[in-house]
Amino acid sequence: MDLREELEGRVKKLENFIEDKGFGSKQLKKAKKVQRSINAVVLLGSLITLAGVTIWILNRD
Repeated sequence: MDLREELEGRVKKLENFIEDKGFGSKQLKKAKKVQRSINAVVLLGSLITLAGVTIWILNRD
C-alpha cells in the first residue's frame, strides 16, 4: 500500500509539473481565469435575477 501511495504522489508531481511547464500551460492558465470570471458573472446574474423575481412577486397585486 505504501509503494502505491508513493507512486501516486510521484505521478501527481509529474502531472503538476507538466501542467505548469508543459505545452499549452499559458493557455491553460488563461482558460482557468476566463472560466472563473464567467462563473462569477453567471452567479451574479442569477442572484440579480432571483432578487428581481422575488421583488416582482412580492409587489404584484
